[in-house]
Amino acid sequence: TQYLPLLRSVSVVPVGLSKYRDGLYPLEPFTKEEAKEVIRTIEKWQKKVYAEYGIHFIHAGDEWYLLAEEPVPEEECYDGYLQLENGVGMIRLLLNEAKETMEELYKHKFLTTLKCHHDWKKKTRTVSLATGKLAYPYIRQIAKEVEACMPGLTANVYEIRNDFFGERITVSGLITGIDLMNQLKDKELGEALLIPENMVRVEENVFLDDVTVSEVEKTLQVPVDIVKSSGRDLINQILGRKIHE
Repeated sequence: TQYLPLLRSVSVVPVGLSKYRDGLYPLEPFTKEEAKEVIRTIEKWQKKVYAEYGIHFIHAGDEWYLLAEEPVPEEECYDGYLQLENGVGMIRLLLNEAKETMEELYKHKFLTTLKCHHDWKKKTRTVSLATGKLAYPYIRQIAKEVEACMPGLTANVYEIRNDFFGERITVSGLITGIDLMNQLKDKELGEALLIPENMVRVEENVFLDDVTVSEVEKTLQVPVDIVKSSGRDLINQILGRKIHE
């Protein structure tokens, strides 16, 4: 804290342990109880710093809450999402954006904001979403909420295990094309497979293992749609329709 107020934010994230650690210093993953203790320690310092500077300053990466099986903090705890690129607050922002979009659907009685909504009532739609272990419960929650308000919609959410780097790697951004193909080849995928944009290289349709999106489409026999990092775009793509801004 000696660098405050010039230093605005510090993040605490658990080490990502891949299976490629031969010859490296032995490290053990955090347990559920240890993750809870880390969160409590961070919260204690947040209260202390906030009382003096009006910011929370130190933030826990989203992985801690998955490990501890605790809900992520509310938006005001993230000081404007200063550490978003480090995976701090991404889940909260996604949930809040999705909630705002769903509220619009409820406000307009679900279908009145959708183009060609009369046709929608007569059709069915099945889509699939692939994500990592970290985001899976939250993506599934959002998908089920959308399903509940749209007749004929089925949104399958699949948690992809990271066999390429190791099961302890839980973020969607490190999922490879080969893991995606291997684990979804016998699944019901419907009209489209939705994947988050951080699963492919920036401005490229290529996964970390150099497998291309087109190769995945050919193997799985389904179009692959890339979802932007926002709750609104996630819901738009699940529906297959654009919601008016």
